Amino acid sequence: MKSIFNWSGGKDSALCLHRVLQEGKYKIDTLLTTLSGTNNRVTMHGVRQELLQRQAESIGLPLTQVFLPEGIGMETYDKLMQEALTPFIQEQVTHAIYGDINLEDLRRYREEQLKKAGLEAVFPLWGLPTQQVVHDFIAAGFKAVVVCVNGRIVDSSFVGRELDNAFLNDLPAGVDPCGENGEFHTFVYDGPIFQNPVKFTIGEKVYKTYGTPAQNEDNCHTESSKPVFDTGFWFCDLLTS
Repeated sequence: MKSIFNWSGGKDSALCLHRVLQEGKYKIDTLLTTLSGTNNRVTMHGVRQELLQRQAESIGLPLTQVFLPEGIGMETYDKLMQEALTPFIQEQVTHAIYGDINLEDLRRYREEQLKKAGLEAVFPLWGLPTQQVVHDFIAAGFKAVVVCVNGRIVDSSFVGRELDNAFLNDLPAGVDPCGENGEFHTFVYDGPIFQNPVKFTIGEKVYKTYGTPAQNEDNCHTESSKPVFDTGFWFCDLLTS
């Protein structure tokens, strides 16, 4: 069945894609990713467009990029996504695959929007224990670096680290091992779906706050400066090499 794979570049996407490719039930026409139209980075992960493209090249699948304007509302988001999906629907794509695990509201939203477009949503990892998912990811031979952490929950020392057993053991109590509550996000650079590792170097750590006029994307600080707010996200910039 012809399908679109919704690709974030992170661990859940990578493990999900690996299993889908192994199963062979779905033919992946493209990886689909949303990026900020302001800075050309993967939304929420903060990964540069160039590294996303290198992932797709190493995986050997086409990449479709949807650029989202700053401060986008849900109505505009839905419209842009519909426009991105239309060419694939015209080519008889019937399914859209996601690496979601257990966020019920998000799944329901995806299913409703895709139904309007005539597509069926597929969730191969759905309902699996998150501890099992992350350990399966590591056991499969994937390599990932943590590129974003929620500063209210995890301190800046966790960003830029390898996602491995040591990282999981160091997480504070109550943090989901897959970061399903938004605690952290990752960039996968090697593993069984890659022909070659994606090369990068670790850049600057930056703190960004969101949510109010005083807490927006422009309110950012380097690691050496003290954040104005105790909420927000630490990002580790990955540079192409």
